[in-house]
Amino acid sequence: MDDNILEMRSITKTFPGVKALEDVTLSVRRGEIHAICGENGAGKSTLMKVLSGVYPAGQYDGEIVLDGRVSTFGGIRDSEHAGIVIIHQELALVPYLSIAENIFLGSEKRGRFGLIDWNLANAEAGRLLREVGLDESPVTPVGTLGVGKQQLVEIAKALSKDVKLLILDEPTAALNDTDSAHLLGLIRGLRERGITSIIISHKLNEIVSIADHTTVIRDGRTVETLDMADPAVDVDRIIRGMVGRDLESYYPERESRPGEEVLRVEDWTVRHPTHDRLVVDSAGFDVRAGEVVGIAGLMGAGRTELAMSIFGRSYGNFVRGRIFLRGEEIRLRTVAEAIDAGIAYATEDRKRYGLNLIDDISRNVSGAALGKLSSRGFVDANEEAKAAEEYRTSMNIKAPTVKSIVGKLSGGNQQKVVLSKWLLTDPDVLILDEPTRGIDVGAKYEIYTIINRLVAAGKAVVVISSELPELLGICDRVFTLSAGRITGQLPVREATQERLMTLMTQEKELVG
Repeated sequence: MDDNILEMRSITKTFPGVKALEDVTLSVRRGEIHAICGENGAGKSTLMKVLSGVYPAGQYDGEIVLDGRVSTFGGIRDSEHAGIVIIHQELALVPYLSIAENIFLGSEKRGRFGLIDWNLANAEAGRLLREVGLDESPVTPVGTLGVGKQQLVEIAKALSKDVKLLILDEPTAALNDTDSAHLLGLIRGLRERGITSIIISHKLNEIVSIADHTTVIRDGRTVETLDMADPAVDVDRIIRGMVGRDLESYYPERESRPGEEVLRVEDWTVRHPTHDRLVVDSAGFDVRAGEVVGIAGLMGAGRTELAMSIFGRSYGNFVRGRIFLRGEEIRLRTVAEAIDAGIAYATEDRKRYGLNLIDDISRNVSGAALGKLSSRGFVDANEEAKAAEEYRTSMNIKAPTVKSIVGKLSGGNQQKVVLSKWLLTDPDVLILDEPTRGIDVGAKYEIYTIINRLVAAGKAVVVISSELPELLGICDRVFTLSAGRITGQLPVREATQERLMTLMTQEKELVG
């Protein structure tokens, strides 16, 4: 039998005005974990959508050879019948249905007279949950589960379809370290059972630890396939293939010159919107002009809740606290008041809360600053387009025009649109929540460069990140958060990942 379970030969996919894939080849060995890496917009997800039937035969050139046979898929159902299952970055689960209902949605377990046999469905779902190591009842609504557990439900769903080839698109992008390690361990277990996996990921350290081979795609073309058993293959080697050059440093250099205090938050306390518990408890921090301040904390520590509640009380029930802007106390009871005061917040979930994916770049960029572009209640379309074009150029947003639909841009370019939207409001304080989540190293470097430009212009920047190396690479000071409380702060020159982690796991602030 051929060692390759899959060959994709000369795949070319064109969208109006854009050639997303050009003569791409991919060979995947039976029973291996094969990674696909590349910058945002390189064509990774497009290639997997071709393979899984999202883009059916006839919409691309080239051929797919599965198990030694040329295969054509008219849709996702055809590819699933062939044993190919894709798990997208945006999970395809129905939150109001149970785990069992989600696993067998579209392939329900039926008994006599064609009726659904719920006892059989729940029993089979329970068996699948045990296989993936998820200790939950099959009748549990999926919406009550965390993202990590939902990923396991998706894999259980794939196993129910007798999967031969499992495709995972950014499977750990939204997971904490513990959930990521569990998921990667499960994928290794699937390999031992003979199931082949293809992983798309920007977390290159994970790729180095788990993949057998890695194919690098750049600008819609296959660059190379690396044997991960080769001692010469490391993160730097993968990056060189992705961007076509060495990144001398992952973080651009910046001379730190903090000025006067711009924002100070004191005794900030917020309750959960539906439960009687504090999600932010007497927290306080400050940030100065020309300074980048980081906020580090484990998943659930209250980082996003702190940021959103400061930004016009857009999360939770306010209990108490004070905000000072340039030494004067201000009250921010709405998002509009926060924007008017010169505070901006770029959400961690750009696709759900940060952008209108079905609208164009121009409308998205202007969305938070319509007052600056309006006259007598009407938006000046010419001014709107002019402002968007300025940011398209200055932020290096890769799109042909400002009329390009945002949902069709890569993750890195979408993030630049989010930043452009808030920069147009000309804020004094910019709070960035996971600004580089789900984007590649090249796009990250561009985001870091933009942050450096902002602080050089005297802006105060607060960065929330799950990646401690990122905070250490771009910040001047880092505050740590645990269970809604600030547990300490360190200047970056004194900080290490170990010291930050110690503070992140404290229940109260260390003294001395």
